[in-house]
Amino acid sequence: MIDAKYVSTLVTHYLQITSRGFSWSLYNATSRACTATTFLYKGGSTQMARSEVINKQVIFKDFVTGMPEESDMSLKYNKLTLQLSDVSQDVLVKNLYLSCDPYMRFRMANNVPNSAPFMPGSVITGFGISKVIISNHPEFEQGDFVSGFTGWEEYSIIPGGINLKKIKYTDVPLSYYLGVLGMPGLAAYVGFYEVSSPKKGESVYISAAAGAVGQLVGQFAKLLGCYVVGSAGTQQKVDLLKDRFGFDEAFNYKEESDLNATLKRYLPNGIDIYFENVGGDILESVLENMNVHGRIAVCGMISQYNLEEVKGIKNLRQLISKRIKMEGFCEPDYLHMYPEFVEKVRGYLKEGKIVYIEDTADGLENAPSAFVGLFHGKNIGKQIVHICDE
Repeated sequence: MIDAKYVSTLVTHYLQITSRGFSWSLYNATSRACTATTFLYKGGSTQMARSEVINKQVIFKDFVTGMPEESDMSLKYNKLTLQLSDVSQDVLVKNLYLSCDPYMRFRMANNVPNSAPFMPGSVITGFGISKVIISNHPEFEQGDFVSGFTGWEEYSIIPGGINLKKIKYTDVPLSYYLGVLGMPGLAAYVGFYEVSSPKKGESVYISAAAGAVGQLVGQFAKLLGCYVVGSAGTQQKVDLLKDRFGFDEAFNYKEESDLNATLKRYLPNGIDIYFENVGGDILESVLENMNVHGRIAVCGMISQYNLEEVKGIKNLRQLISKRIKMEGFCEPDYLHMYPEFVEKVRGYLKEGKIVYIEDTADGLENAPSAFVGLFHGKNIGKQIVHICDE
């Protein structure tokens, strides 16, 4: 899970400005087509043809109670004349892909501790993949591909280039830097290898196992030689876990009336590691089936995010008698491990040791429905939004 404090200083500014000193084309991106507007090079002169672009944006309408709906967001079109302040280190980017992540639900409420809420009337922000159009920052140049925080819009200005990362490897799909090589991938990597302290031969159970994080945790566990069981909400996802991701067993939790008995059936030797993505009834049943000195890595609790009154857990006494270690973690605390993570996991991908599934919504206008679908289990794999080609 991502710490809301991490995003509290990331603000997207929208400026009407004039560009200078380069020759390139800017694009009014739609889901499949881009309309070019050409800027003219004047040999470093400040004289330049002015040009406007229409910047499509997804606007957050008001704070949300209960399940988020598409109507909580709206599309807006702003005319922009593009330029960066001479005294800034800002970076102007064209957004190519956006990430839909469950943690964003926290930012739709104004009463979540340690959360930086979206402000009504503002552009929604989140992780994205972008191409640099103009840069006043010494670490970024026109044409660079970058990952980081950006607006749910076609163009964004990133103040001071804050938290942007230049994408080093382009021999994998750029969208992977929102998933397997991005925040979900790092969460899976550190949650399993660092928080869970796994050992070969241990029994691992993963909830929401077909999601952006769960699918990777299961594959990491199999590479280590663990026995792996996952749960998901449809038979299609269950088949995916076994047939594509190599889980030993998987089940549809919606078809199980007694989760405690189900876990005993699929994990007869108990659970050594539980990778928590759901919470609620599943967590209660897991505690009954944990082994002594078991570990629970708490990455998320998506079943609780839209409840006005969250569910309490009845049997936490199991933590004492079984000496269970239950630890929540936030991906930003492990950013120092990102270079190591990318090298290792990119290697796994190139060698065919792991696979990754994405669910792509095409067009910025479909971002609200893609996000809402996360909470109804509609996505299969990592949910992303494709705004425009490079």
